[in-house]
Amino acid sequence: MKYLDSNVLIYAAMSEGDKGEWCRSLLEKIENGEEKAGTSYLTYDEVFWKIDKVLSKEDALEVTETLLTMPNLRFYEVDSEVIWKAHQLIKRENFDPRDAIHISTAVNHGIYTIVSEDADFDETSEVEREWMG
Repeated sequence: MKYLDSNVLIYAAMSEGDKGEWCRSLLEKIENGEEKAGTSYLTYDEVFWKIDKVLSKEDALEVTETLLTMPNLRFYEVDSEVIWKAHQLIKRENFDPRDAIHISTAVNHGIYTIVSEDADFDETSEVEREWMG
């Protein structure tokens, strides 16, 4: 099982280069059931915000609806347990709050691989980061 950071979904929606192609290929594998993956509802916010800012609200609505209805992509809630674990990660390892919430969400659901371009995830032993490999 893999946890998807928002940049995977943003590149899939907005990039025509190698990153976008790789991310779309990964999402296709998830959709077809070849890979198992989840993400946080926080990811919805991040994806919507970026696409709305760069493209349009209509594009953001279309992309996020596609994500919310994608077969085999599981969305996890951000609850008090996730936030308290994130709070401890911020205190202990100096993560920014969003990254800490992603790590905490993943670990709370038994996921220890985060697919992300963000090398900040390399700074913890809680998870391993995977990217274009």
